[in-house]
Amino acid sequence: MAERRVAITGLGVVTPAGVGAEAFWQALKERQSAVREVSRFDASQFPCRVAAQLDDFSARNYVPKSYRKAVKVMARDIEIAVAAADLAFRDAGIITRGIDEANPQIDSHRLGCNIGAGLICSDLDELGLAAASAVRDGKFDLHAWGESGMSNLTPLWLLKYLPNMLSCHVTIIHGAEGPSNCITCGDASGHLSVSESARMILRGAADVIVAGGAESKLNPMGLLRQQLLGRLSPRDGEAACRPFDRDHDGTVIGEGGGLLILEDLDRAVSRGAKIYAELVGFGAACDPAGIDVRKLGAGSLDLAVRKAMDGAGITPEQVDLIVAHGTGVPDEDAAEADCWQQAIGQAVSRPAAVAVTGATGSMFAGAGGVELATAALALSKQETPPTVHFAAAAKGVGLNLSAEARPAPLTYAVTGAFTVGGQSAACVLKRYEG
Repeated sequence: MAERRVAITGLGVVTPAGVGAEAFWQALKERQSAVREVSRFDASQFPCRVAAQLDDFSARNYVPKSYRKAVKVMARDIEIAVAAADLAFRDAGIITRGIDEANPQIDSHRLGCNIGAGLICSDLDELGLAAASAVRDGKFDLHAWGESGMSNLTPLWLLKYLPNMLSCHVTIIHGAEGPSNCITCGDASGHLSVSESARMILRGAADVIVAGGAESKLNPMGLLRQQLLGRLSPRDGEAACRPFDRDHDGTVIGEGGGLLILEDLDRAVSRGAKIYAELVGFGAACDPAGIDVRKLGAGSLDLAVRKAMDGAGITPEQVDLIVAHGTGVPDEDAAEADCWQQAIGQAVSRPAAVAVTGATGSMFAGAGGVELATAALALSKQETPPTVHFAAAAKGVGLNLSAEARPAPLTYAVTGAFTVGGQSAACVLKRYEG
């Protein structure tokens, strides 16, 4: 049997800068930023009062009519994943049960799902009202909580906040009965999910897999946690997040995600699918010093990148594009830039580089899928988009970033991400030439 290859045939992008792959791409090219003052809740007492939020968004527009009631038990993260999956399948031209229930055009047992997720924050209003009902003599009473407090939560309350529910809803909607998984490794989740999915296709466990990540930390607890970690920019305005720029001073929270359709290449070719790129290499690593969120680092991203390049069988000189993570946190940008330098060597300043965070904010588990979609679009269009809010590189940043779009021949793109917890992952994409 011929060795399998993995094609990327569909992109589902849901970001504050644009919903849909083309809308997102145009926003990048036009250097649009979605960072605005937070309006979903009162953030006036927080030092950081800006974020990139999805406005007028609901998963109801991306599910069959028969499934719309289920949106009530979807946390924001789940809604993003459901929308991204619908967009990805439609972009790939694959008819699933979620698109045409009576006439799916794919064997459900050969269709898989692997979505990276974060630890979903429960709704404070919902949980707070229930907790308040268990207060006795001015104190929270566990007995009262067990007797009556929990009954003030909907019976399906917990199902809104389990990370695996992103994959769960997507598999139910689209009838995916093949391999399914959920990965919760912070910002590295999307790359790890796509990498695992590629392995599944390569070993013949599935023919098509929807993979990537989605998350929303845009809530009071999410904002507070990032503030306490000292990661958020203190400035207001749309230019608050400036990845790798000399004026960077922190990140901002964004919400969103990206899901890709990974498909056996022969299958994709036989049905005449549009192929954005091939996934030809992937790698993962972690910081051997262990997890310590107080110690800034990039999770041994250099090792993950080298593993991905080795798997692709390419040298640093063959890399044409780097899609970096670029949180905008000064020490994190410095650590990441150093990792790229360690992995690529003296050639690091040659390939074009881009980071999307200036447009979208930090999307955490949702970032990797969007970064991979950016790489696939760049290879397909033979163009590198601008890095929004980038003017001049911070000291020690040797990446070839630009504030302008740059058309150029691109064959190999490398993209990687890391989490402050010490995990990293990277993927290599190759232009498909038929």
